[in-house]
Amino acid sequence: MRIMQCIAYDASQAYPPGPRADSLSPMTPTDTTGAAPVQSVDRAVRVLEILARDGDVAAGEIARELGVHGSTVSRLIASLSAHGLVERNGVNGGFRLGVGLLRLAGATASRLDLTGQAQPVCDALAAELDETTNVAILSDGVAINVCQAAGSNAVATQNWVGRRTVLHATSSGKVLLAYLDEDDLAALLQRPLERFTPHTITTVRALRAQLREVRETGYATAVEEYEEGLNAVAAPVRGPDGSVIAAISAAGPAYRLGPDDLPATTDAVIRAAQEISRRMGHHP
Repeated sequence: MRIMQCIAYDASQAYPPGPRADSLSPMTPTDTTGAAPVQSVDRAVRVLEILARDGDVAAGEIARELGVHGSTVSRLIASLSAHGLVERNGVNGGFRLGVGLLRLAGATASRLDLTGQAQPVCDALAAELDETTNVAILSDGVAINVCQAAGSNAVATQNWVGRRTVLHATSSGKVLLAYLDEDDLAALLQRPLERFTPHTITTVRALRAQLREVRETGYATAVEEYEEGLNAVAAPVRGPDGSVIAAISAAGPAYRLGPDDLPATTDAVIRAAQEISRRMGHHP
């Protein structure tokens, strides 16, 4: 019996907790460096919430609800309007939510839909290979597994859904790293590369060489790099614009998924990645 798990991708679940409170610099009444910008952001969000609740609203009404001067609301609306998030109603002169919010909502919807589109493909790949398959996304410097399925070979499958895993020692992580722009990649590679097994890549130079190979071949492997005795292969999942939004992987014990088995497994994983990409609106 195959085991299937999936979670809906939600930014609140995907991002690791922020810094501990005791690691932040305290803000005293005399330290107002960041206070005004934070207050402005809070007020801007409240403006959007008011418009979402009430529809067309006059600037004066917004000012009264926020308890601020009309000039403050005018500045907030001007900033939000510049980004297309608020627009003026030409009929009554009030303000309403702008079409720019559709762009933001669309970006969120596509990510939320990833698990729905990927899970059937993840299931089919697990059935084809009789190995564990996962779909992972990049979030705050780690890979987050959002879908999982296990073939009948799995005796006891660890549930990786919702788990955070490192990038440099996993096949999915390497895929997610390989297609980052240089600035983002360089920022992530400033962190130490932790060793998990004797096979883990721990130098930036060696990892960059592998990432170049991933871009050239279209897939990544991890051979006993995260866990001894465990091998994996992954391929990129692309969104409508061609950017890499996730990676799908297949993993199994080295005695079943050895070097001789990787080519056939790789072909199946690449096909699965292409199918999810197609479902997500990517048409090369």
